[in-house]
Amino acid sequence: MECIIVADDEQKIRKLVGDFLRKSGYSVLEAENGDEAYSLFIENKNSISLLILDIMMPGLNGWEVTRKIRESSDVPVILLSARSEEFDVLTGYENGADDYVTKPFSPGILVKRVEALLRRSNQGTVSTGEKQLSELIFNDKAHEVRLDGKEIELTLKEYNILKKFLEAPGRVFSREQLLDSVWGYDFTGDVRTVDSHVARLRTKLGDWGNKHLKTVYGIGYKIEES
Repeated sequence: MECIIVADDEQKIRKLVGDFLRKSGYSVLEAENGDEAYSLFIENKNSISLLILDIMMPGLNGWEVTRKIRESSDVPVILLSARSEEFDVLTGYENGADDYVTKPFSPGILVKRVEALLRRSNQGTVSTGEKQLSELIFNDKAHEVRLDGKEIELTLKEYNILKKFLEAPGRVFSREQLLDSVWGYDFTGDVRTVDSHVARLRTKLGDWGNKHLKTVYGIGYKIEES
């Protein structure tokens, strides 16, 4: 049974979301603040499939919890907030969130978004074998990326962006194509989130990233083989 952490300082919202998730077959752990949510995640790291985090919580806020989780895990995260300004949405995605839901919301639709996100997350680990490009080895079967023999820790979005590039070295992918492929057609955020994810991916890949991961100005990005 997939386990989901629901964190919100409003008990009514935690219960409402938790009840809908349990009726849909999920196991739920509830937290009333950000610190508790992060502690629950660390204690149950290997069994957590997804987190639903309110942004404005006591202690660590939802952005901060997401950022800390992204230091060691690519588990999907949905942020909840009564704030719908572009800045707030972009901040959520730039800190590593996978989806952003504004209050008030339909619990039934939230569950469907959970199902869709978990489905896309699971699809990202389907085995398609191993691919090598100079010093980089991409093993989709093991969901592993190695550079000069050292494993590189990537978030799920960074991993899937790299996978998309490696499917067609030399091909230029527009930001819109990457959004549709990696985030899904129902993504409502800004294309600039692609830029921030590609920038982090390039940084993590170091000299290899600077050499092979190229920006095609005015169009998008590509992987160069040489």
